Amino acid sequence: MRVIDTHHHFLPPRYVDRVGEDAIAGLLVSGKIPQWSAEQSIEAMDRASVELAVLSLSSPGLCTLAPDERAALARHCNEYAARLMQDHPRRFGSFATLPLPDVDASLGEIDHCLGDLSCDGFCLLTNYAGRYLGEADFTPVLEELNRRSAIVFVHPAMPEPQAASLGLPAASLEFPFDTTRTIAGMLFNGTFARYRNIRFLFSHAGGTIPFLAARLARLESQERFKRNVPDGVIAELKRLYFDVALSVDSYTLPGLLRFAAADHVVFGSDYPHAGPVIIDNALKSLGAHEVGPDTLAAITRANAIGLLGARG
Repeated sequence: MRVIDTHHHFLPPRYVDRVGEDAIAGLLVSGKIPQWSAEQSIEAMDRASVELAVLSLSSPGLCTLAPDERAALARHCNEYAARLMQDHPRRFGSFATLPLPDVDASLGEIDHCLGDLSCDGFCLLTNYAGRYLGEADFTPVLEELNRRSAIVFVHPAMPEPQAASLGLPAASLEFPFDTTRTIAGMLFNGTFARYRNIRFLFSHAGGTIPFLAARLARLESQERFKRNVPDGVIAELKRLYFDVALSVDSYTLPGLLRFAAADHVVFGSDYPHAGPVIIDNALKSLGAHEVGPDTLAAITRANAIGLLGARG
């Protein structure tokens, strides 16, 4: 089995230095910054027969930095990923980082990443200092990504304010909740209906969306919600892609597969943030569900090829 991993993080040393180890570690269940190098990624991939991993920065991203430093560090991280792609052909892809909420700098970075670096798409966060992805502030960025028919991989971030987090690591509750919040917001403000050319890929089985989809669909009874989902809530949500990172347990995966379009679920490991053996365990757990050989092949490889095109 040759696997494509669409949720595979990297930690460029300059990123760790500028953002800070504590800011990264504080979001994780382990409470520790993961050890990462390209060689460690490849070793983990080889052990699990992962042929290609698409690299992305995880939270907290760049939002806490000054605007000029955000733009410079985004450029550095994207070029770092591009060098890894050159040094290890066919092993790495890249979902590039944008220096949001700076719209003008992000538009320039989109052009650079697609024109010069041949990235596979972009990793955006669910919110940037409390400003959510589908809000009007980000319209120029989404319009450009739509014009270019880009893949947008959406990774959760810590919401603001943080008072409701109960003192738990963000990865435990707030990440899936913020993914849910962002999808619901983009659904009902018409983002998904307006930007049909963007292929949105959401982390961690879409948060709680499979569980809440029917409740959200009830809002179609109100015209103010229905007008932005002309094809209906469920049909709109089924256009989205979802990865199975941290979601291959017996509670989550069956619900996702009952809800999501069969060709819109892809494999993701969340390596190295979820632990050094996560790829092995995730693939074993996925196989243990007896989803059938066709579905297993689709999730682990074929659906990603359909999403990534030539890269897959």
